Amino acid sequence: MNGPPARGRAACSRCLRPQATCLCTLARPTGHHTEVLVLQHPQEQRQAKNSVALLRLSLAHCEVAVGERFAPEALQSLLHRPGRETRLLYPDVPAAPAPPAPATPAGAPLRLVVIDATWRKSLRMLLEHPALAALPRLPLEAPAPTRYRTIRAARRADQVSTLEATVQALAMLEGPSFDAAPLLDAFGCFVAGVAARQGLV
Repeated sequence: MNGPPARGRAACSRCLRPQATCLCTLARPTGHHTEVLVLQHPQEQRQAKNSVALLRLSLAHCEVAVGERFAPEALQSLLHRPGRETRLLYPDVPAAPAPPAPATPAGAPLRLVVIDATWRKSLRMLLEHPALAALPRLPLEAPAPTRYRTIRAARRADQVSTLEATVQALAMLEGPSFDAAPLLDAFGCFVAGVAARQGLV
């Protein structure tokens, strides 16, 4: 989800971006069974390079909650849904070790929680929210090379955009039934558009 554009600029009512950078024509409706919750740092919401707006428009079951600190009761309500197992898309790191993963029945409905922030800010959000840190983790297995590097620097080779990470996680969880290609192609077009506007190509 993106914040309103600057005053005086015509905005798209659906993606909330200025008409000149509207994402709606890029959105690729993508079917999936896993619910996706994105916890988005407020600074990411204002980034023109942020990939979450396109992700939200394309995924059938995607919720975005913007905030840096969440009240415990509100966070619990966001993280858990009746009848669904919750997993956090995050690696096991020394500063915030992953809890033991409980056994999950095959085919159990899932809710995937994704933190949209820089690495440093995502770790701070994890450490400041015990309910978030207590969630069983889903780490990515050898992430594919990112298309994001054209427009946004990364400190590590395995860092990818939130959209790419979420799409790879859904592919891991749902297998061949999840078709990631159209959304990744749309993301490639988004990156190319941003790069062209910023004179990076």
